[in-house]
Amino acid sequence: MQFRRIHDLPPYVFATVDQLKRELRREGRDVIDLGFGNPDIPSPAIAVEKLAEAAQKPVNHRYSASRGLPNLREAVCERYRHQFGVSLDPDVHVVSTIGAKEGLAHLMWVLVEDGDSCVVPSPSYPIHLVAPRLAGATVVHARAARHDDWLGAIEEAVQAAQPAPRVVIISFPHNPTTAVASPELMQALVDLAREREFILVNDFAYADIAFDGHEPPSVLAAEGALDCAVELYSLTKSFSMAGWRMGFTLGRPDVVAALAKLKSYLDYGTFQPIQIASIVALREASDYPHEVCELYLRRRDALISGLARAGWEVEPPKGTMFVWAEIPEHFSELGSLEFAVMLAKGADVAVSPGVGFGPGGDGHVRFALVENEQRIGQATRSIRKLLQT
Repeated sequence: MQFRRIHDLPPYVFATVDQLKRELRREGRDVIDLGFGNPDIPSPAIAVEKLAEAAQKPVNHRYSASRGLPNLREAVCERYRHQFGVSLDPDVHVVSTIGAKEGLAHLMWVLVEDGDSCVVPSPSYPIHLVAPRLAGATVVHARAARHDDWLGAIEEAVQAAQPAPRVVIISFPHNPTTAVASPELMQALVDLAREREFILVNDFAYADIAFDGHEPPSVLAAEGALDCAVELYSLTKSFSMAGWRMGFTLGRPDVVAALAKLKSYLDYGTFQPIQIASIVALREASDYPHEVCELYLRRRDALISGLARAGWEVEPPKGTMFVWAEIPEHFSELGSLEFAVMLAKGADVAVSPGVGFGPGGDGHVRFALVENEQRIGQATRSIRKLLQT
C-alpha cells in the first residue's frame, strides 16, 4: 500500500543511536543516556495528589471539553499575567492542547496547506520542520550565520520565500541550539510579522528553564503581538509534567478559535483529572519551576566543567535543559552521527546527533540534562578517557 504523508518524512537518525544504546545495554554495558530529552524530575507532589483524588470521581471519567476547562484556561492566564506581564482573556485567547507538540501539529492544519510556505529556523526541534510539511506547506530554512543573528536569518528567509510565508515558527529558549531571545528581538519579529502579514508562532516550551539571570520573554508581551502571534506553552518542562500532556495555544483570537474548532472534531481534550491537577499545579505550585531550574543548573555546570576537563570547551547555555556542543576539532570530519556512535561505543554515553535537527545541525551533538550530577560526572570521565587516548 502507498501511504500518504509519511513517505515525505526525513529519516529519523536518532533511531541509529537509540538502537545502538539498546544493543550495548543488552551486552550488559552501563550506557548513560543523555540523548532523549525526557525529564526525570518528579512532577509537583500536590498535582499528583490532586490527580489521584480527581480520578476517584466517576464524573471526571466522562468526555471533557476540547477547549479545556474554564478554570484551567483562567489559571494559565493568571500565570501569564504574573510571570510574563501579559493580560489575556481565557474565553478568547486560550485553547488547551494535548501537549505543545499536538498543538503545533494541528495549528499548522488551520494555518497552511499545499502551495503555502513556512519559515523555520534551522537547526530546529524536528516537529517544527515536520508539522508544516505534513500540512502541505513548503519549509524555508532560516540559518543564522552567527549564533545571535536569528533576526537577520529570519528576515532573509522571509524575503526569499516564494510564495510569501503565511507562518514563521520560532522557539526561544531554543531546542537544540539553546539560543535565547531578548524582548527587543521579540518586538522586532512581531513588527516584521505585522509588516509582512504572516502569523508568528512561538513554541515557548522552555519558558521557565533559564539560567544566569536570563528571563525568557513571551512573544505576547510585544506591542501588537495579539494581532499577529500565538504562543505554545506547556507544563512539560516548567513543571516536569511530561507524560501528562498538558499544553496551551495562546494569542491571536481568530487563530485560537480556528484551532479550537478543528480540535472539536478531533478530540475531547486531555483526561479531565489531569486538567484539574494542572489547575492546582499552576495555582498552588507556581514556584515549582524554580526548583526544576536549580536542578538543571547544577547538572549543566557539572556537564560543562566535566567536558572542559576532557579538553572539550562548550559555552554554558542560558536556557533549556540541553547543552549544544560543537564536535571537537580533532573529530569534526566524522560528522555528528558518527561522532555520536563513537561516544556510545567508546564511552557508553548516548547523545543526539545534530544532523537529526535539520540543516545546520551537523557538526554538533546535543546533551540532555536528564541524569543526576553523579551520572553526568561518570559520563564526562568516560568521554575524557575516550577523547584523550
